[in-house]
Amino acid sequence: MNPREVKTIQDAKQIIEERDLSHVKVGLFDNDGVMRGKYMSREKFFSSLEKGFAFCDVVLGWDLKDQLYDNVTYTGWHTGYPDAPVRILPESCRDIPFEDGMLLFIAEFAEKAEAVCPRGALRKVIEKAADMGFEAFASLEYEFFLFDETPDSVREKNFTNLKPITPGWFGYSMLRNSTHAELYHEMIELSNGMDFPLEGIHTETGPGVIEAAIAVDTALNAADKGALFKTFLKVLAQRHELMATFMAKWSNDYPGQSGHIHLSLRHKDSSKSAFYDSSKKHNMSDIQLQFVAGQQKLMPQLLCMIAPTVNSYSRLIPGFWAPTDATWGVDNRTTALRVISGSDKSQRVEHRLGSADANPYLALAAALGAGLYGIEKGWQPEPQVKGNAYDQQHAEALALPKTLWEASQTLKGSEAARELFGDTFVEHFAASREWEEREFRKHITDWEMKRYFEII
Repeated sequence: MNPREVKTIQDAKQIIEERDLSHVKVGLFDNDGVMRGKYMSREKFFSSLEKGFAFCDVVLGWDLKDQLYDNVTYTGWHTGYPDAPVRILPESCRDIPFEDGMLLFIAEFAEKAEAVCPRGALRKVIEKAADMGFEAFASLEYEFFLFDETPDSVREKNFTNLKPITPGWFGYSMLRNSTHAELYHEMIELSNGMDFPLEGIHTETGPGVIEAAIAVDTALNAADKGALFKTFLKVLAQRHELMATFMAKWSNDYPGQSGHIHLSLRHKDSSKSAFYDSSKKHNMSDIQLQFVAGQQKLMPQLLCMIAPTVNSYSRLIPGFWAPTDATWGVDNRTTALRVISGSDKSQRVEHRLGSADANPYLALAAALGAGLYGIEKGWQPEPQVKGNAYDQQHAEALALPKTLWEASQTLKGSEAARELFGDTFVEHFAASREWEEREFRKHITDWEMKRYFEII
């Protein structure tokens, strides 16, 4: 049986028995989109397929460095970090190409924990779309830098003077991707083998930077694919004694790294595009206009779900291919929302604000949820931007928070966010971003030392 043919609990049991596996791999994604998991015995896995299993809820109560949040109510020392119920998703079965027949299954939190589960947040807005008569489709694009470094070497260098795998600025380079053809082929084969196939992959502008576009799928599948791509691209790199980073901006000398989201809606009853109307300007249906309006109006309120780290805000500066206000335009790459005019099949909107460091589930939940909210409210967008958005003045309401702290406070105060994702999620995720910003403020940067040490 092919892993991607697995749809039911019985299918999952059958493929494991066919391969005579003693263990399988099970993983889920935390607040930051990091995959946490373990090997599980066949017997335990079979039981868990039927009844679920328990996973310590600390993974919803700690940060990227496994440091415990001190400001959340969902879990903590006050609850004793109990186990939370988890369900395994049989249909997520995948081969792990370099583990000799090993299978991977995605899991997600259930019951009370579902309220703060990132995958649960996305499912909530997908269900909202379904209730409104739509099916959402998405594809994610990621930019990432590859370095001729290892986890040990970057620490020995204190994360300075790192060596990218290629020098210079050379976007869309046939020279670079031909010279490193074997590595590119492995990335393509990995993506095909684990079912997050790439529509395209090419060098971007900057030393060692690559952009990969994952093929379109239904929204939940698209998020799974994005999360798996980020995880296993890093695994593949480290197996080659290289390192990949999805930081929003690792150097002041180079552009930041985006995580663009392409989104469209189709009518459930007819399967026709809800965004395409050939009788309207730019083929934009009334529904697409309202969707763009929702994304535009709620972008400042939901920003920390799309730009979730302190580093995210270093990318959002003029002239570096990242938007600085909640603007929109038709095929305009200087705006935050780029409407792509096409056919019934291709009419869509590209959410260009997202950075590569975002949790795919939460970034997609924010982008989709905001658009649906705009449809629900019948909103209309501000006038589209033509020309260079960086050179123009925009309405004050379109200004984006400038720091993670400001973005977290804006999320907490957003009635729309609470309607879309629930009070429990908003309070928990906003608190986790407050924690992230406070952790940053505990540390003295190189910039501060160079600026103040001698002269001040």
